[in-house]
Amino acid sequence: MASATDTVSAGSPAKGSVVTRFAPSPTGYLHIGGARTALFNWLYARHHGGKYLLRIEDTDRARSTDAAIAAIFDGLDWLGLGGDEAPVFQFARSERHAHVAHQMLEAGHAYRCYLTQEELAARREAAQAERRPFRIDSEWRDATAEQWPADLTYVVRMKSPREGETVIADEVQGSITVQNSELDDFIILRSDGTPTYMLAVVVDDHDMGVTHVIRGDDHINNAFRQLVIIRAMQAIEGGWPDPVYAHIPLIHGADGAKLSKRHGALGVDAYRDELGLLPEAVFNYLLKLGWGHGDEEIISRDQAVAWFDIGDVNKGASRFDIKKLLNLNGHYIREADDARLARLVAPSLAKLAPAFTPDSGMDLLTRAMPVLKVRAADLNELAHGAVFLFAQRPLLMVDKAAAILNDDAKEILRQVLTVLDAENGWTTEGLEATVKQMAEGFGIGLGKIAQPLRASLTGQATSPGIFDVLALLGKDESLARIRDQAAKS
Repeated sequence: MASATDTVSAGSPAKGSVVTRFAPSPTGYLHIGGARTALFNWLYARHHGGKYLLRIEDTDRARSTDAAIAAIFDGLDWLGLGGDEAPVFQFARSERHAHVAHQMLEAGHAYRCYLTQEELAARREAAQAERRPFRIDSEWRDATAEQWPADLTYVVRMKSPREGETVIADEVQGSITVQNSELDDFIILRSDGTPTYMLAVVVDDHDMGVTHVIRGDDHINNAFRQLVIIRAMQAIEGGWPDPVYAHIPLIHGADGAKLSKRHGALGVDAYRDELGLLPEAVFNYLLKLGWGHGDEEIISRDQAVAWFDIGDVNKGASRFDIKKLLNLNGHYIREADDARLARLVAPSLAKLAPAFTPDSGMDLLTRAMPVLKVRAADLNELAHGAVFLFAQRPLLMVDKAAAILNDDAKEILRQVLTVLDAENGWTTEGLEATVKQMAEGFGIGLGKIAQPLRASLTGQATSPGIFDVLALLGKDESLARIRDQAAKS
């Protein structure tokens, strides 16, 4: 192992040469930080005409679940971040990982270590008592095969360099230097012969042809350990190039604290299913978490691919703001295709309004979208806003709506009934002209008519524009609802 300064540096990648990967552990949902890491890997590969791959790091068999794997794939597909090839499952490659470990063991870059847990614990306690860093200093590091005990279990450790330094020219963090004396002789094979995460990652990245490792900056220390393995395999068989590293800062809450559920940090599926967000809004928001292009706030997928460069990612932690995400989602709601919104809203609406069925109600729901989406920040608000269209008579009134419908309001409704019954065109514009003329004739403000109309037609004190409501409900249904309330004593 070299003792001089070893430097890992980045260069400008050739078109089509870039291979990135996203490698989540399936021990839980796809969280927002993981989704952003996947996005940056996807964008960097797309920007350079390369490949973006997926790897499921399922070596923790006790915590990895099929449900978590399915949730990760589901979340990635929803965001349009599925891999370019079939995913690699790390556990299935254990024999390959172990083979590499034995190559390094035979070549003298790794060693059998027979230190017991009790011996390690005692040495760790001694280091703490003496207030010095604990480093593995195993007497088995330079033992020969003749000295190996025949009846004791062992782990395989890397022979990390003890002299010199390693420098990584990180694409995000800049130059990072570690003294090799700070590197420990980490385990690559456990006592049962199974590979550790540190080994599996390096072997998989090599075999998958990964050129750029883009991941959270909590992995910076791992990079220096993983380079020990890479350099060992370079010496053994060559053809193990150093990857380009880009360690992106983690995401914090709006208050600067570590991101948690109290900040709105949920699984990607919850942003879709519980918060009712659109994937393009989440895509855009994640893109802007730590990266930017001038003053642009609304960035399309094509623009993101054209503009993205990993070197433009901020070095400091980004702050997650759920309010900004919801505001951005409102923009994408307003820009979305009406038929698509109706399809997305339909399942929730069916639970809120039993009279709604996709077979009979989709046309009305689609026609209502231009009116409803102006006021909505998410799909849930769209669904709730559409309930009045499919409410069954007589309508249930919220308290504020019931309060509006006093005796004077009911008298106005009776007179409105007579006027609207004679209305022929039943268009938004025609209805507006008729009601405004009626208000002028009565010498009252338009609101004096619009408020009781809104309450009688929707059962709510707020709604889309009252003339849009009348037009969407149609003449027969509108008059029937008004009549129900006007007839009440």
